[in-house]
Amino acid sequence: MKRNVGMLILFLVLGWLVGALIAQALEPVQSLSFLTASTMIKWSPQADLNIIKYDFTIQLKLCLLSLLSMIISVWLYRKL
Repeated sequence: MKRNVGMLILFLVLGWLVGALIAQALEPVQSLSFLTASTMIKWSPQADLNIIKYDFTIQLKLCLLSLLSMIISVWLYRKL
């Protein structure tokens, strides 16, 4: 059975989104702060080549709860 890479990426993004929403909802609970504490990953390639100039920024916000939900989404994908 051939796996669809696009569907896997969709599952991962949806898992990440669900995990981030749950983490945001649980943020006021102090006892779960280890699950909701997030880390920002930022990548900013830029160049000025005299005829073209670009500045591109990608920011990813990760927390333990979003990583766990991404693992669950991969597990659900494999169950399909």
